[in-house]
Amino acid sequence: MSYCHYINNQVSEQPDYLLNKHYHDHQYGFPIEEDDELFGRFILEINQAGLSWTLMLRKQASFRASYDQFSIEKIAAYDESDRERLMQDAGVIRNKLKINAAIVNAQKILELRKEFRTFKGWLDAHKSLSKAEWIKLFKKTFKFTGGEIVNEFLMSTGYLPGAHIPDCPIYKRIHLI
Repeated sequence: MSYCHYINNQVSEQPDYLLNKHYHDHQYGFPIEEDDELFGRFILEINQAGLSWTLMLRKQASFRASYDQFSIEKIAAYDESDRERLMQDAGVIRNKLKINAAIVNAQKILELRKEFRTFKGWLDAHKSLSKAEWIKLFKKTFKFTGGEIVNEFLMSTGYLPGAHIPDCPIYKRIHLI
């Protein structure tokens, strides 16, 4: 069952359902224009690996606070004390590989900006790639980027199709953008 079927065929006042519904209706598949927000979604997708997306949505505010509002420049400058701080922070996923990936990937984005001006510019320059080509490019460019992480990041930010099924009301909203 797709995310759309799950969300659109249920009615619930449960907090997790409402959190997922808000994400589905207002964020999932919508383009993100601002680099730090794109990077924030990338960090969340990397940290979701092996865990539930609902957990990431619950921890999103903590991630934002702990990772300096997802500032690429600030995260790229993190040192060992920042790594240790994040390893002690219950508001984020305390996994050394995922924490390191956020820092190294921020540093890589700063390098990419020299040629493409922005992270979004780099993504836009590769818009015509197939899913397999995107995955290969991300694996070559970034840390901790398996096929599912890349696919979900690109679908959730509108770079790959499939975030919503055609009969989902959000599908029509996204395709009008």
